[in-house]
Amino acid sequence: MQRTFDILLVEDNPADVEITREAFRRTRAGVRLHVCRDGEEAVEYLQQRGRYQPSTAPRPDLILLDLNLPGKSGLEVLRDIKQAAELKCIPVVVLTTSDRDEDILRSYECGTNSYLTKPVQFDDCVKLVAEIQEYWLQLSKLPPR
Repeated sequence: MQRTFDILLVEDNPADVEITREAFRRTRAGVRLHVCRDGEEAVEYLQQRGRYQPSTAPRPDLILLDLNLPGKSGLEVLRDIKQAAELKCIPVVVLTTSDRDEDILRSYECGTNSYLTKPVQFDDCVKLVAEIQEYWLQLSKLPPR
């Protein structure tokens, strides 16, 4: 029996959300994709506060995090995750449009597990999501929930 993985996508661009959702559908991986549209919402989800309770906000196996978010930035969310004892073991992959050395360095300094630049073409996005799925959900050993 194939395990189902919970992935939290923190992304404010509706088009990028739909592309990622479709890409995971195409990989046929056992993935439940949960989406937060900004940094504050992501923190509420992860801390299971407000509208996010344990029954509606399962602990993600993997977080895909955009840096360019309204309100609380992706770097601020990353810092919050890596400073919280109950969250810091969750792998975080920064998935963003920026390929600036400064953003890459700051992300790793804040504790990201990987930094990927979003491709522009849909087929390249599908390929990248398939590679994320293969590496993080098949090859890697994730921490227990």
